[in-house]
Amino acid sequence: MVHTLKRFFYILLQCTWGLGQTALGFFFFLANIRCPHSVYRGCIDTQWKSPYAGLSLGLFIFTPQADDEYTAQVRVHEFGHTFQSLMLGPLYSVVGIISVTWASLPYFQNVREQKGVPYTACFVEKWASWLGEKVTGEQAVW
Repeated sequence: MVHTLKRFFYILLQCTWGLGQTALGFFFFLANIRCPHSVYRGCIDTQWKSPYAGLSLGLFIFTPQADDEYTAQVRVHEFGHTFQSLMLGPLYSVVGIISVTWASLPYFQNVREQKGVPYTACFVEKWASWLGEKVTGEQAVW
């Protein structure tokens, strides 16, 4: 019963307090409707074919199409982002801007590649992995 209530409130909050990112996530979901989907701890996980490893938008997470340890760790990390969404609500867009900038700006890509800086050196990414591990008890990508 407690488990069901937690899931109910998780979904309710993502669809109210996190409405902006959940609505955007729904559009990404529709754009990837032919990809495999599953429910992971209350959110909808789409295994997409994307050059980016993962994405989290409210109630929706997007992970690579692979059944391996790395994908499982990305899933936990992206689930951690869903808790950032729950905590920050509309302000989660700040996390999204930082995350997308860190992931896709060539300058930061070069820093990570040339200096061996881990992706989670960025504080919002480290926070997502930490939250994902605390909530799930599973290993996140670091």
